[in-house]
Amino acid sequence: MSARDDLSLDNFLCFAIHSTAHAIQRANKPLLEKLGLTYPQYLVMVVLWAEDGQTVGAIGERLFLESSTLTPLLKRLQAAGLIRRARDAADERQVRIHLTDEGRALRDKAASMPGWYEQNCGGKAEETQALHEAVLKLRRMLTDKQQRD
Repeated sequence: MSARDDLSLDNFLCFAIHSTAHAIQRANKPLLEKLGLTYPQYLVMVVLWAEDGQTVGAIGERLFLESSTLTPLLKRLQAAGLIRRARDAADERQVRIHLTDEGRALRDKAASMPGWYEQNCGGKAEETQALHEAVLKLRRMLTDKQQRD
């Protein structure tokens, strides 16, 4: 590989992952539109469906998002009637996020929708699992290195 090839987008792993993430979001869009959510909003809801009443900080940690990115998302979800935000009675500095009845009901609708990978790629379970594990391994390596530096 020449020095000229070093700066080709086709050779950037980070660009391959970035552009694939965008392609996945485009593939997910029709499914998410049926739920009335954007992909980041959907991720917040998935975190809350797993455990309701989490703090903004805990949701941000789980999704690798800063609170400055998360807060506008939460405001939009609250305006849509899916969540409510409330100060923690034990620690006023913390804001807890709770699902509304409508937010809980949306989980059933989301669970009944087919997966994007199967719908768009005809993926096999083994391939999906191997890809998932490889991506998680890469993320762990990068976050571990950042924590060491």
